[in-house]
Amino acid sequence: MNLAAIKANSMSRLIAACVAVWMCFLLAFVAPVARAEDMSQNNSGAQIIQAFGQQQMQRVNQDALTNHKKHVIIFLLGTPLIIMILITGGLGIAMGVYGKQQLFAAHMICAGLTITLALVHAVVSVVWFFPF
Repeated sequence: MNLAAIKANSMSRLIAACVAVWMCFLLAFVAPVARAEDMSQNNSGAQIIQAFGQQQMQRVNQDALTNHKKHVIIFLLGTPLIIMILITGGLGIAMGVYGKQQLFAAHMICAGLTITLALVHAVVSVVWFFPF
């Protein structure tokens, strides 16, 4: 075989592979949409509205429970945060006042953990309780 035939053969394989990949993507995206359209035609408008109303009532009942759980989780994040702040401060005071330089590594590790826990606490609080 000559070089031109090899290039043409490899190019046709590449085109065939691209077409196969596009067909798979097309099948993956078109089949669920077509099935959803078939299912939506079977339901009447009154049934859809009734189901929506039931889901809304369930969400209202679930929100009361999840709001309490959110407060408990924030409290459970805040308690170790306060303890870590006190430990970090105690190690820093021990280093500065009493000259215990061997506590530097422990102080830095506690400071890193404290900052991480404080960021998690702040992000979770803003996401859950800030009125957007």
